[in-house]
Amino acid sequence: MKSTRKWTAGVSCMVALSVLAGCAGNEAQPTTTPGAAGTGASGKPLEIKFFAGLYNEVPDMNNAFWTEWQKRTNTKLDMEWIPDGDLNTKLDLLLASADLPEVLAAPSAVRPTLLNAVRSGAFWDLTPFLGDMSQYPNLKNNLGKDALKYLTVDGKIYAVPRSRSRIDPGIKIRKDWLDKLNIPVPTTLDEYAAALKKIVEGDPDGNGKKDTLGLIGNEIIVKDADPSFAAGFGALDPTFDAEGGMIESRLTPQYADAVLFYKKLYDDGILSKEFAVMKKSQAEELYKTGRAASYGRSVWWDNEWETAIKKVQPEGKILNLHLKGPKGDAIELQTGVSGGYYISKKVPEAKVKELLKYFDQTASTELTDLGYYGIEGVHHTVVDGQKVLNDLGIKEVNTTSKGAGVLAYSKWGKVESASGSKAYNDAKKKEVEIFDEVGKVNPFNYTLSNTWNSTWPKYENEWKANVTKAIVGQITIDEYKAYVEKINNTPEMKKAYKEFAESYKAFNAK
Repeated sequence: MKSTRKWTAGVSCMVALSVLAGCAGNEAQPTTTPGAAGTGASGKPLEIKFFAGLYNEVPDMNNAFWTEWQKRTNTKLDMEWIPDGDLNTKLDLLLASADLPEVLAAPSAVRPTLLNAVRSGAFWDLTPFLGDMSQYPNLKNNLGKDALKYLTVDGKIYAVPRSRSRIDPGIKIRKDWLDKLNIPVPTTLDEYAAALKKIVEGDPDGNGKKDTLGLIGNEIIVKDADPSFAAGFGALDPTFDAEGGMIESRLTPQYADAVLFYKKLYDDGILSKEFAVMKKSQAEELYKTGRAASYGRSVWWDNEWETAIKKVQPEGKILNLHLKGPKGDAIELQTGVSGGYYISKKVPEAKVKELLKYFDQTASTELTDLGYYGIEGVHHTVVDGQKVLNDLGIKEVNTTSKGAGVLAYSKWGKVESASGSKAYNDAKKKEVEIFDEVGKVNPFNYTLSNTWNSTWPKYENEWKANVTKAIVGQITIDEYKAYVEKINNTPEMKKAYKEFAESYKAFNAK
C-alpha cells in the first residue's frame, strides 16, 4: 500500500482556487443492495487504484476494517493516501502530469485545475453509463438532493459523490471557560469577540499565566470557519455588480467587512498572531491540548477533542455557537456533496461499469454503516441503541475510512460522534439542529466560470497577502477595498462574474 507518490520535479501546475463547499441536500430514503459489487467476469476481486485524502494516520489496508470493506465489495484497493494539508497541491501536480490513477477522489468539484482536466477529456463522462439510474438503485435513492447535479460540467455528469452532511463546520468555544469566568454564551459576533477578549485576558486554565489563545487561525485567516464568519456579514448572499455579474464571495464588500472584523480580533489579541502561516495540524494540536478558546472545524470532532482536552483540563467542554452577524447567521452549510470520485479515461469501458457497480454498493445502508461504525463486536458495541466505537474502532474507523466510497447521505453524518454515547450525540444534535434551517451555502461551490478559472490564479496569492496585510495593519481597510475594487473592474473579472451569474441562474432553474 502506497502512502505517497514520488512527484517529478519541474512539473508545472496552475495555482488555483480552493472553493468552499456548500448547498442544499435532503436526507435520502435508503435502500440496500446486498452482495459483492466488485466481482468481474473472472470472479476475482476488482482491483482499484485510488488517489484519496488522508485525514488521520496512514491506515493499514490489512486491518480489520479495510479487510471487511474489501471482502464485502470483493475488491482489492490500492490506495494512495495524500495528507489533507498537501492534498490540493498534490492534486494540481497530478492533474498537470496526466499520470492519473483509475479513480481520483477530489474534495471539491469546482477546483479550476480539476475542471480543466474534465474539459480536456481526462475523465469519463458518466452520463450514458448512469442512464435512468435503474441499474444503480443506491445512487438513485440514497444521495442528497441534487448530488449528481453538483458534479455536472457542461450538462454532463463526470463523478459520483463523496456524500457528507449539510451540517458540518462549527465555530467552537470552550463552554467550561465561559462558565468559569461567568461569561454568558455569546449569541452575536460582537458578543463572541467580547467573550474571547475576557478569556485571553483571564486565566481560564488556571496555570497562573495569561497565555491562552483566543481564535486559532490557520492557512489564510481561519480556513474551515471562514465561510461561517463571512456568512454573518452577508458574503455568502448572491451579490451582483452594475452589469448583472455575480461577484465572487471573497471579493464582495461584505467580505471586506469580515476582514475588518478579523482585524479587530487581531488588534485585541484574540486572533492568533500566526494565523496566516499556521498549518491545520498545528492548529488542531493547540486546541486539543487546551491552549485556545475557539476554533472552527467539523462538529463531529468535538467528542474526540473533548476527550483529549480532558487529559489536561478535566472540565473541558466544547460548544458550537449560533452567532448572528450584522447581515445574517454566521453558519455555513455544505451541499451534501464533498467533491466526487472521477474515473480516468484510461480505464477501459468495461471496467467503468464495474467501478460504478462498486460505487453503487458503497452508497448502500450496509456499506455506509460499515464506513461510520465498522464491525459490531470488533469496532463497536451497541449501548442504549447507539453504536459506540471502542478503542480499535476509534483507530480504524474515521474520516479516512470513508474515503473509498460514496456512502448514503446522512443528515447527522458530520455531527454524531461514533465514539460518543447516545446522550452525548442527542445533545450535540440539539445543539446544532437549527444550523440546517438558518445556515447558508456558498453559491460558488456549484457555479462555474471558465474565465474565473484562468484569471483568478493570477490574483489569488496577491489577494491572500493583502488580506493578511489588512488584518495586521500594514495596509488600511480602505486600501484593501480599493485593491479589491481594482480587481473587480478588470474586463476579465467582469466577464467571469457574468458567467457566474449565468451558471447560478441555470443551476437554480433546473
